Amino acid sequence: MGTDKDKKVKFLTSSGIEVKQVYSKKDLAGFTASRNLGEPGKYPFTRGLYSTMYRGKLWTMRQYAGFGTAEESNRRYRFLLSQGQTGISVAFDLPTQLGLDSDDPLSHGEVGKVGVAIDSLEDMEILFKRIPLDKISVSMTINSTAAIILAMYLALAEKKGIKWSSLSGTIQNDILKEYIARGTYIFPPQASLKIITDILAFCHKNVPNWNTMSISGYHIREAGATAVQELAFTFANAITYVKAAIDSGLDVDTFAPRLSFFLASHNNFFEEIAKFRAARRIWARLMREELHAKDPLSWKFRFHTQTSGVALLAQQPENNVVRVTLQALASVLGGTQSLHTNSWDEALALPSEEAAQIALRTQQIIAYEGGVTDTVDPVGGSFLIESLTNQIEEKVKDYLEKIEELGGMLVAIEKGFIQKEIQESAYRYQKQIENKEQIIVGLNKYQKREDRIQYNLYSPPKTIETNQVKKLRLLKKSRSAQKVKSRLDALRNAVESDENSLPHIIEAVKAKATLGEISALLKDIFGTFNETVTL
Repeated sequence: MGTDKDKKVKFLTSSGIEVKQVYSKKDLAGFTASRNLGEPGKYPFTRGLYSTMYRGKLWTMRQYAGFGTAEESNRRYRFLLSQGQTGISVAFDLPTQLGLDSDDPLSHGEVGKVGVAIDSLEDMEILFKRIPLDKISVSMTINSTAAIILAMYLALAEKKGIKWSSLSGTIQNDILKEYIARGTYIFPPQASLKIITDILAFCHKNVPNWNTMSISGYHIREAGATAVQELAFTFANAITYVKAAIDSGLDVDTFAPRLSFFLASHNNFFEEIAKFRAARRIWARLMREELHAKDPLSWKFRFHTQTSGVALLAQQPENNVVRVTLQALASVLGGTQSLHTNSWDEALALPSEEAAQIALRTQQIIAYEGGVTDTVDPVGGSFLIESLTNQIEEKVKDYLEKIEELGGMLVAIEKGFIQKEIQESAYRYQKQIENKEQIIVGLNKYQKREDRIQYNLYSPPKTIETNQVKKLRLLKKSRSAQKVKSRLDALRNAVESDENSLPHIIEAVKAKATLGEISALLKDIFGTFNETVTL
């Protein structure tokens, strides 16, 4: 750390923005945005999307959960709801994310491991047993198979007699970040964009209160991006989706109000707050000035936040409670609409029930005990916060211009530009840790001898895969094979004739076609994507 005697030491944020010792009004000079901060609830929404913010309504408190079988995950959801959680966030296992049934040989060893296994409408029924879908907001983190999972959810609601107009929630449906940061893609980018625009068009007409996309910077950040890169690459993806939808014939104001975003909150407290404030302003201006949206609802950057998974340590894991609290507070001061707080034991295992409860209590303590929700944008006007907000906005603009010069996000991905930027940032950060330029408590400083502490960690039963495969095979034997074939043939005809695929996917899952069967059909039509490795 620097002192008055050591003028050579620079204090930098994750994005390389220098943090000065003292800030004053002159640090805001030269930035047009600083001349008029605006009011909360008014364009460009720097100070918050709504005039009353948390005085009127708190953020939705979610805990991202899903593991093993649908039965186990359902128990966890109902437990968290009983403890005051106000929204459900579903994690799916890798086979489900990759369009594979649990009995596929490629699924072996991964069924139910990092999320819940969902093969059919039957599993979806079990997953949401005794949960009122018309009264609870449900977020589902799924991308390549988003259309199939959404179809199952809509079919379930229909079976329960719930109108689709009563459903509220989000499906991630953000495929571009999979190509650059996460890897659970199936189809080539253009085919994936076609499926996405099908979802946007279908939900606008039939599921009006559903967030049709959660455009994610979270996974980009967790892969090693800086705060500025997280916003820049997220917005570049979002611009691509919006333009693709407009090119397909949709009016921007018919779908843009239901777009939402998903950002990470890391440890650099003030940079994270400024990042969230800058994000609202950037999106508002992009939508109004560049993409020509006229509806003020299209200008609003509504976002969910999750505290950082990569910031959690296996060493002295109890300290993760403090990290999560810091990150959650930054999210709230930044004006998030929805928040997931990670559990302290996630660096060791899937969250235990006790750890998940502490994570939820963290949100509740911030909401009710700290006074931070009593006023709107309590950090607004801070010279430091406003300076960081301005600088982040400028750096994001520079990235967006660079991506546009390359030919847009799809070209930038194909050329490996985005991947390379993230990899280089991740490498720099790792070197900072190794050189102790970045102190991580318990990792490169203040270590202690690790005793064999017995934690109450969750361990998935070994029978998960066996039982899931058995259940799936029984389903396939008991259903009408002729009906399944008929619905899949109708889906094939629809896709090949460029019709909207959603109505036909819904009919297929109602006939008990599985996620793997529908994905296999789409793969046969669209092909699969193989990443080009660039050196």
